[in-house]
Amino acid sequence: MSPIDHKSKPRGGTDDLPPDIDLEDEAVEEMVETVGPDVAFTAIDWTPHAGDAEGMIGAEVIQTLVKRLPNAPGVYRMMNAAGDVLYVGKARSLKKRVTNYAQGRFHTTRIGRMVRETSTMEFVVTRTEIEALLLEANLIKRLRPRFNVLMRDDKSFPYILLTGDHVSPGIYKHRGARSRKGDYFGPFASAGAVGRTINSLQRAFLLRSCTNSFYENRTRPCLLYQIKRCAGPCTGEVSHQDYAELVNEAKDFLSGRSQKVKTEISAAMQQASEALDFERAAIYRDRLAALSHVQSHQGINPATVDEADVFAIHQEGGQVCIQVFFFRTGQNWGNRAYFPKADPALEAAEVLGSFLAQFYDDKPTPRNILLSHGVEDQELLAEALSTRAGRKVAISVPQRGEKKDLTDNALQNAREALGRRLAETSTQGRLLAGFAETFGLPKPPVRIEVYDNSHIMGTNAVGAMVVAGPEGFVKNQYRKFNIRSTEITPGDDFGMMREVMERRFSRLLKEHGGVPAG
Repeated sequence: MSPIDHKSKPRGGTDDLPPDIDLEDEAVEEMVETVGPDVAFTAIDWTPHAGDAEGMIGAEVIQTLVKRLPNAPGVYRMMNAAGDVLYVGKARSLKKRVTNYAQGRFHTTRIGRMVRETSTMEFVVTRTEIEALLLEANLIKRLRPRFNVLMRDDKSFPYILLTGDHVSPGIYKHRGARSRKGDYFGPFASAGAVGRTINSLQRAFLLRSCTNSFYENRTRPCLLYQIKRCAGPCTGEVSHQDYAELVNEAKDFLSGRSQKVKTEISAAMQQASEALDFERAAIYRDRLAALSHVQSHQGINPATVDEADVFAIHQEGGQVCIQVFFFRTGQNWGNRAYFPKADPALEAAEVLGSFLAQFYDDKPTPRNILLSHGVEDQELLAEALSTRAGRKVAISVPQRGEKKDLTDNALQNAREALGRRLAETSTQGRLLAGFAETFGLPKPPVRIEVYDNSHIMGTNAVGAMVVAGPEGFVKNQYRKFNIRSTEITPGDDFGMMREVMERRFSRLLKEHGGVPAG
């Protein structure tokens, strides 16, 4: 990737740009930080001065601003009087796109509301429409505008790591930056899927999962060796050469050469059996069973799809579900359901397209992306993802064959997941309504926080907070509090709860100046 140069001029010169563009504006630095160093991005920030539009709002203020816009690609932000960002959009031509808003003729109620609340706009002119699309996705995720399609769950995906910085490589669950030397396999849909896979791989390849410090201080094999889930390289139960062969077999299996690995283990089992070494043959038998267990939990393993993410969208009852399946090295590494926030009036193509741009903003992109529905700017999105990945990324809507079967399966899962969510939401709504009636509240609460604390014979005291709302438990807002005070008598539940309450609400007041609504 080329380095970021936010001071360079857009292609074709600056004839279309207003004379008061400040190439040294602080907002430019903010935009560069937003996109990050991994994206080749050149932007010029220009916030039009709306002094002559003071007191105006809606289409009137947009008409004032549009007069000075360039006919160039870029990103625009619409903001209300309080400075809150209402909407972030990108355009091939800022002037033409914003002119549509200024005319006051809207196709949907949503756009009409959005324009009526707009009191000012900000613009970033980019060199290309690809750069505009990448910046738009990043800003939507960071600013979370009310009128955009928003991802609600954006946790990073877990990977399996086979380390390469030790004489006896270990196998671990990994999440986050890939800064440690080794081989990474993934993404997996959930930490649970990684944990189950690692457990089976340990039984199949006898790889260690201990820390390096634990490894260095062993004088005798640990429990994992005793239960046949580790070869015991720490105490010399297996030679470094033989252990390296196990590691290579694990890499082959995770790289999609599973049949080759199973054939070799079967041959070794047969050889041991013919030599009447039945104990060794039993070890190979157990390893084969562990590999079969891994594959049986992977569900569909396509023969013609080596590397792809499969997306399917289903809309019902004013809500949206997007189901994502991950296929790597011809293996199914799980699926995850997303429920983005989107206006019910939006078409599936628009919701899915916006979701995809945000989804891959900070995630590695596979070589193929299969969709249940075509999306807006599909070719542009493919080109943008290819630019970011440094290789070709293909986006397609399969019409037949195995790929069509994969999207159909994902669509069926999306329907079922959304059906379950609608049922849970309905039940939760009835519970909250009953709660409000029981306690005489004017309306059902939108947020409930539950606190508890615990300790072990007065030591290791902790407090916990769980959160529930109209859609059920909100797990990404759970919190744990390690009790810090040394003045609390061991086992004093009231003292521990007081500390949890003080810390929780003092931080809330400091950050937000109040408590959550509801």
